[in-house]
Amino acid sequence: MESTDDCLLVFTTFPNSEIAQKLGTELVEKQLAACVNLLSPATSIYVWQGKIETESEIPAILKTTRAVFPKLETELSERHPYDVPEIVAIPVEAGAERYLAWIREQVL
Repeated sequence: MESTDDCLLVFTTFPNSEIAQKLGTELVEKQLAACVNLLSPATSIYVWQGKIETESEIPAILKTTRAVFPKLETELSERHPYDVPEIVAIPVEAGAERYLAWIREQVL
């Protein structure tokens, strides 16, 4: 049974480290994410406006809850420099309960 306090992993990408650091910090400060992991740059290959693009991006994993996700999605969509940012949430099926409790305590 799903609950609004279920933890989620949210995946997104940023165009560079500076934007990733800035937006990641703001999301944690606003208690929309308990933690934001910024990963090493990755090469993304995708179709945009009918053309194949290849860009370097900073992948990020955000930890939040189902209840907070709509606010996080809105904030990220409004602040993100991409027209259509990747925002994909995956439910956490299992995990260390102390860690999951910490996530729940950190977000609104």
